[in-house]
Amino acid sequence: MVEEFGEILGCPLGGRKPYLFSGFYPLLARISKIVQISAQELNRQKQVENGVVGIPRKCLEAKARILAGKGEWALFIDILALLIFGGVLFPNVDGLVDLAAIDAFLAYHDHKESPVVSMLADLYDTFDRRCEKSSTTIFCYTPTLYVWLVSHLFCQEVRHACPLESHRSCTEKGRANWDQLLANREGASVNWFPRWKEGITGVVISCGGFPNVPLIGTRGCINYNPVLVIRQLGYPMRGAPLEEELAPVIS
Repeated sequence: MVEEFGEILGCPLGGRKPYLFSGFYPLLARISKIVQISAQELNRQKQVENGVVGIPRKCLEAKARILAGKGEWALFIDILALLIFGGVLFPNVDGLVDLAAIDAFLAYHDHKESPVVSMLADLYDTFDRRCEKSSTTIFCYTPTLYVWLVSHLFCQEVRHACPLESHRSCTEKGRANWDQLLANREGASVNWFPRWKEGITGVVISCGGFPNVPLIGTRGCINYNPVLVIRQLGYPMRGAPLEEELAPVIS
């Protein structure tokens, strides 16, 4: 899913360094340089809600409108991108741009670090902590997850190089009874290798000598098992994986 999410989001890892949340929030003085709001004002606006520290979205939106009115488009685009990181890529509390999301934006803005690994880790964290254990609703990355599901559940006759183009051309998705569809799917009926992935090279199947790959997100850390990628690519597995290769790590 690391590679597939990267392609769907138009942000493949390639030679990019993946963004890894350090556990420390960025300094307000650093944020101030991007949003053109004084560190003192950011500190005054800063809120804590349900343990999440962030800047109110309306504060950043107001600044963006001022910049648009002045025609300062470079600064406007930076704040717009920051709002997308906080509201679309790393949503947490409604109306609040999480400082962790701002940290991910700064890593992309300053060093072009890819947020895909962290996003996938947060998605897995949502499944594990929020859905399985408390039966809450998935609210992060739902568009990306929907495109990913469609590509694996419906076979398509025409190959599109772009996963979004492939998604748009799939007419079956609109007629599907999703409850029944997901309940009746078995391994043999899953499209393990979507057609838009044909010809794409570069797949993570190992992490040095370690049996699994840690995914560090803004909410925690979870591992994935690259040995299973062989099966996902449509190749048969030679026997069952070793127990340590499938051991879960969640923190």
